[in-house]
Amino acid sequence: MTYGLGDILTLAGSLGLFLYGMKVMSDALMEVAGDKMRTILASMTSNRFFAIFTGFLITSVIQSSSATTLMVVSFANASLLTLTESIGVIMGANIGTTVTAWLITILGFKVSMSAIALPLVGLGFLLIFSSNKKRKQWGYFIVGFAILFIGLQFLKDSVPDINNNPEALAFLSRYTQMGLMSVLIFLFIGTLLTVIIQSSSATMALTLVMCYEGWIPFDMAAAMVLGENVGTTITANLAALVANYQAKRTARAHLIFNTIGVIWMLVLFIPFLDLVNWIVVENGEMSPFAEATAIPVALSVFHTSFNIANTLLLVWFVPLIAKIVQKVVPEVIDPEKAIDQPMFLNLTDLRYPQTGIAALFKESARLFENSAYRAIAHGINVHREDIESDRKIGELVDRKEVIEVDIDHLYYNKIKTIYNKIVEYATMLQSKFELDKEKIELIRNILVANRKIVAVVKAMKPLHANMSRFIASDNYYIKKEYNDLRKMILKVVRIIRYLKDTEDPVKYLKKLAKLRDKADKSDVIIDGSIDKLVRKNLITNEMATSLMNDSAAAKSMVHNLISIAELLYIQRDMLLDQEPLDMLALEQEEGILTLDD
Repeated sequence: MTYGLGDILTLAGSLGLFLYGMKVMSDALMEVAGDKMRTILASMTSNRFFAIFTGFLITSVIQSSSATTLMVVSFANASLLTLTESIGVIMGANIGTTVTAWLITILGFKVSMSAIALPLVGLGFLLIFSSNKKRKQWGYFIVGFAILFIGLQFLKDSVPDINNNPEALAFLSRYTQMGLMSVLIFLFIGTLLTVIIQSSSATMALTLVMCYEGWIPFDMAAAMVLGENVGTTITANLAALVANYQAKRTARAHLIFNTIGVIWMLVLFIPFLDLVNWIVVENGEMSPFAEATAIPVALSVFHTSFNIANTLLLVWFVPLIAKIVQKVVPEVIDPEKAIDQPMFLNLTDLRYPQTGIAALFKESARLFENSAYRAIAHGINVHREDIESDRKIGELVDRKEVIEVDIDHLYYNKIKTIYNKIVEYATMLQSKFELDKEKIELIRNILVANRKIVAVVKAMKPLHANMSRFIASDNYYIKKEYNDLRKMILKVVRIIRYLKDTEDPVKYLKKLAKLRDKADKSDVIIDGSIDKLVRKNLITNEMATSLMNDSAAAKSMVHNLISIAELLYIQRDMLLDQEPLDMLALEQEEGILTLDD
């Protein structure tokens, strides 16, 4: 047999054409349905069976288990999926990837697609010129679909006919008649090919062609399929190399799940193949052990039944698998970056809108809980640890300690840098994707929350100065009024601390709503207390002027703090601020929200 370099390159080119068609088809489907699939993935519950169905659905729709597993790793990295949820999705993705094998088997071997492939390219090409984005993507899908089967046809033609090259079968027979060792050899070949090609679908196609042409028997082809199940886990593990420990755990769980499946299948390999043979023959097909052309269908049955059986077996052990990977990949607390540098705004999370939005939420919460929290606590002359303690609020405000804090320095050196980065990241996110209305509003809400954070810090500068002055005053009445303002702000901040850590925020939201109403009614002008204090000469006119301004500022601060909590911790999909935001103005903002105007 003469099979030279040209033939090898033809085979590689055929495989490359198949892979290109698969990529074009998968990318087009991701554009059409990917965002909907990601939304389903991000909003799913911890129910493992629903997670399996989600993984199956997504992989069946986008026709790429690699894309699904990469998505799962990214979502785990952004803490949008728990480890248990991630394992369930990956189990479903393993079943979903068998749909591709059936597609190739039925349309590639049972039906001759080569006759209609070029007309399909023509149809898809026309749709690509459409101004409608979805119609254009469907055009790319049709072109990719056609190219995939053109590549498959080339692949079948580039594999030499075994009838004209009997010496090749004699060569291969040495490696197919070694019992368990043969199974392990072809399992390794399947793993290696999948690692090299980075597509289990392409390796499956190559395996199906080799079977169809009689190059390898059914049992060795099944061994290659098992190897492909191991090889496909490499993609997720490579993606997790630069991710956090949560993503690494998800990737390791994928490897463990598939490896365990291969191990128990090797133990039951012969009986399972006999079962597949019986199923195929009972449904009117030829036995794959007797007829090479019957192997593609039998192999697809093997692939599907193995993945379903493996999932049904191991779904009950998801908590155990989670514990194993938690031992293998211990929790790593990311080193806290300098408070004036972003910690969560990375390019990796810009891969998907959902992960990018999650990064914005986390960075905004970090800004609020660090620098802004310090400005608020010290601004009302209370230590942060006192707010987070169980000490009574009355006891805290009765202390006359004045805490020195440079609000200007804190803003310009700690807050503004992060704020600008958040705005820049939000702009990048919106420019990279064509987002739906809901996601645009989410991003706008995040920017509104950040603007309110800056507004709170800005308002704290004059309020801190007057509070520091009057809580140490000998005038009982002015001291009481300012302590009341401190109590009001302190109560809100303390409830927000509880709110952000609770799984049931309803009761805290009710408390915040009551405090907001109380702040509105306790304005010294509205409740008439300022008039009473001035008329009875209990405070001076200078004190009265400061109190009126600071009472209004404190009321506004309470409103802003509650809005920040609702936007960052409740993440409501609505605009709490009706004023339209100018993204360009926010991005280039220099003086709008500074402390000096």
